[in-house]
Formats: sequence, C-alpha cells, structure tokens
Amino acid sequence: DRRRRVNLDAMSSSPLPPPQVQAGPSEQTVLAVSIGVTLLVAALGIVFGLLSRSFAIVFDGVYSLVDVLMTVVTLLVARLIAAADAGGPQNRRLVEHFSMGFWHLEPMVLACSGLMLTSAVLYALINAVHSFIEGGRVLHFGHAMLYAGVTLVACIVMSVYQLRANRRLKSQLVALDAKAWMMSGAITTALLLAFAMGGMLQGTPLERWTPYIDPGVLALVCLLILPLPLGTIRRALEDILLVTPQDLRLHVDEVARQVVDEEGFLDFRAYVARVGRGRQIELHFIVPPGLPPRTLESWDRLRDRIGDRIGGDPHQRWLTIAFTTDLEWAE
Repeated sequence: DRRRRVNLDAMSSSPLPPPQVQAGPSEQTVLAVSIGVTLLVAALGIVFGLLSRSFAIVFDGVYSLVDVLMTVVTLLVARLIAAADAGGPQNRRLVEHFSMGFWHLEPMVLACSGLMLTSAVLYALINAVHSFIEGGRVLHFGHAMLYAGVTLVACIVMSVYQLRANRRLKSQLVALDAKAWMMSGAITTALLLAFAMGGMLQGTPLERWTPYIDPGVLALVCLLILPLPLGTIRRALEDILLVTPQDLRLHVDEVARQVVDEEGFLDFRAYVARVGRGRQIELHFIVPPGLPPRTLESWDRLRDRIGDRIGGDPHQRWLTIAFTTDLEWAE
C-alpha cells in the first residue's frame, strides 16, 4: 500500500514526541484549593444567614470557618511531612530538630479536627432545640434558597475534586477534608429542601408552621451527621496511643517467620505501630549462639531482603532490624 509507506516514511523522518504523563495535583495543592473555596462559602453563609435570619445558614458559615481553620493546620502538617521526606540541605536543620519525623502530628490534627467538628454540631443541635421551644424563627426564604443552591454546587464540586485526587494521593488528610465537604453538602441539601418547602407553604393555611422549618431541619441534619467525625476521632486516637494495627502485625509476623525458618534462627520479636501515614516496625531476631560469623555486608543484604518482603513506601516506614543471641535485648 503506497499510502501506508508514505505515512511510515513521514513518521520515521518526524518522530512524534513521547506522550506526556500528567501528574495530578499534590496533597498541598488540593488542600490549598479547599481553603480558598471554604473561605468563600463561609463568607456567603454568614452574609446570607444574616439577610435571611436563618441560624441554620449562620451555623453553616461558622462550620465552614472551623473547617478552614483545621484545613490550614492540616496543610502546614502536610508541608512539614513533605519537607522531612524530601531531605536535602535546605531541610537539614528541620530534620536535625525532628529526627523522628512529623508523622505524629497527623493523628493529632485529625483528632483535633474531628473533635471541633463534633463540638460545632452539638452546639448547633442545642441551639436548634432551644429555638424550636421558643417558637421557631421567621425566615426570608428567597435569600436562603439562593445561598443553599450556590453552596451545594460548591460542596459537590469540591467533594468530587478531592475524591478523584485522593485516588492517587491516598492521603488521610485529603480524605478527612473530602468528608467534611460531604458533610457540608448534606447540611446544605437539607437546608435547600427545607427552604423550598417553606417557600411553597407561604400564603397557605400551613404558613404558621414555617417558623419551625429552620430549627427543625437543623436539628435533623445535626443528628444525621453527628456520627461521621467519630470514626476519624477513633482512628486518630488509635494512632496517638500506638495501637497495633492487626493487618500490618500479621504481615510482619508472617515475613519474620519465613526468615526464621530460612536462616535457622531461634525466634523473633516484632513491634508494630501506625502513626498517621507512617509505619513504625521493629524486628528482633534471636540468633543461635555459636552461629558461624558473617560479614556486616551479609547482614545488611539480609536486612534489605526483609525490608523488600515487608514492602510499603520507604519514605513512610521506620524499619529497624536487629540480630541478637540474648532474648532480653529483644523484649
């Protein structure tokens, strides 16, 4: 085929550049975008809440401010972790002062964020009950529906953006922020439905019930979303208390038993903990007394093989492997 030969000649004379692999946004970029959008939503919530006389909308704005505060702290922690992992002369002093890294800050931030979000929800629930008892609150439904519609779009866009980015990043910090956007979206959806219903009831015999819409829907939403931060708090407390993750412990034990059988060792002791995104693993192998001597290079190669079997990102793993004939050194 003459046309095919011409095309092949053109390709050989003008080779196409290799396709560019586009890297996605970094963890810090995703969190920075979230901060900017959250500030905008918070400002809209406070302004429209005052215009519509809706405590539910004011709460939504305040909730967003709490969220952006914790996101700023989260971004700072993410930058510290990235700087410590990157190394280099510019981060040498940082590493010298925090030689164990910054992994321990991540569960602390997650726990604090979860507690603050839970406190905000409880405060809003108490105010909703109080307002309901006092006879409700008259609203301007036009302003309220406009705010709810705009905010709902922002929540959906940010949730999708962060969930897609986190498929590659696999960051607890981004996952928590995405969950916060989904929680805000749930609040806003309930507000939009309630305000639309209240607007339709205007001028009808049921209009006298409209003052109860704002506190009623706020109380319902608070009850629905209150359990959501509890899982994050539980996970963060496990990391802070160095609770051993069973799946990682089983994997490390399996690798260590294989090494014991292959090398003719007597036994092993494993100590495993998860601290944020970091994994701390200590392995002590009990070597028989009188074992023929090996060079240090041979022991290092064995350590490398054990580390490869354990796997995981070396930048997010603190692995210590020791060999001893004295059991007391391993316990």
